[in-house]
Amino acid sequence: MNASGIAAGAVVLPYILPATVFGQGGASPSERITMAVIGTGNQGINDMRGMLGDNRVQIVAVCDVNRESAGYWSNRIGGREPARRIVEEHYAQQKASGAYKGCEVFGDFRDVMARRDIDTVLIALPDHWHALVVTAAARAGKDIYGEKPLSLTVADGRAQCNAVKRYGRIFQTGSQQRSDVNFRRACELVRNGRIGKLHTVKCGLPGGVPDYSQQGARTQVEPVPEGFDYQMWLGPAPEAPYSPARCHVNWRWILDYSGGQVTDWGGHHPDCAQWGMGTEDTGPVEIINAKGTYNKDQLYNTATDYYFECIYKNGVKLIVSNKVRGGVTFEGAEGWVWANRGRHEAEPKGILESVIKPDEIHLYKSDNHFRNFVDCVISRKQPAAPIETAHRSITISHLGNIAMQLERDLKWDPDKERFVNDAEADTMLSRTMRSPWRI
Repeated sequence: MNASGIAAGAVVLPYILPATVFGQGGASPSERITMAVIGTGNQGINDMRGMLGDNRVQIVAVCDVNRESAGYWSNRIGGREPARRIVEEHYAQQKASGAYKGCEVFGDFRDVMARRDIDTVLIALPDHWHALVVTAAARAGKDIYGEKPLSLTVADGRAQCNAVKRYGRIFQTGSQQRSDVNFRRACELVRNGRIGKLHTVKCGLPGGVPDYSQQGARTQVEPVPEGFDYQMWLGPAPEAPYSPARCHVNWRWILDYSGGQVTDWGGHHPDCAQWGMGTEDTGPVEIINAKGTYNKDQLYNTATDYYFECIYKNGVKLIVSNKVRGGVTFEGAEGWVWANRGRHEAEPKGILESVIKPDEIHLYKSDNHFRNFVDCVISRKQPAAPIETAHRSITISHLGNIAMQLERDLKWDPDKERFVNDAEADTMLSRTMRSPWRI
């Protein structure tokens, strides 16, 4: 990697539209929206399978710094070669010959950006890579499905929003609860006053640092495996020795790469809380009573237990903690509504039978997060989980992490996206990137 390589990856490419935008019907290979998948370990492969289910999409390339290895979810196999096989086996089933070879593999995302025949990218990388790859994709004229959490820092999130807006791209965040009928229904009930005046919202997220990879005990320095470009994996993050416990899944428990459970789930439940509160384009004005438990001086150093309160301008309190009921609970003067994946509840129970009338608030309806993205690539309309909404939602988690680390209450200006009279806290809104990486 060198500075000239980065410059080459930052070339602004012409505005590219998929063939389907020009009114060509059907889903023949020549008319499909072409896609590359960048990050083919865990959620990347899951998302890729979802995109393969839409015959308007043709996956033409996969990209990952790891060729192939175990150490992903439940120590499963991941990497660019397994992803390529999945893609080619899928398309082979549609061929009379039963064979298909048409998925290119890359180890460097900049090679994907240089491909002018790729319309869209699916980005599923560790958090510390999101801003660099998203901004590069936007500059390259590609629409983006980007996994949550959107960003490693508030500044990274704002940079991504600005790039997507500047280059007129469609961006769908992988906050798939926006396409869940239970969350949508709960939020509509709240937004239409079925629980009376809203006063408190509780987001229950998981705690701890689970060993998802079954490699968590391997924290000692080991040789970098063949086929794994570890320096590229580190990218803008600080230099650190390789160990299996650091990469592939459990990176989310290391502050250099993520924000722990607070941000890993912060793209989900706090996002739906903002949806129900009607605060998707703003944020809290105070973060108070923040308490976090950390395993300091260990590899996994994100909060294992946590609690913080966000106070909004209208007085509503949002509580984020692993000590409250999982999911999102909206509490009002006349009842409550709770939602989680697969169901929602209310008290009084009659609230659940309420009909949202035509002249009331009807929230964005999407029943399939992947198809919604493709629909919007074609229509050029905003998707269910647009980037500005995702940025505002994950900012809540970033603010909570900062308040817990500083161990004090903070005042926040959601318009300026700065703390009020707190220079020390402001320094935590961004991170220094390791040379030569920069946005």
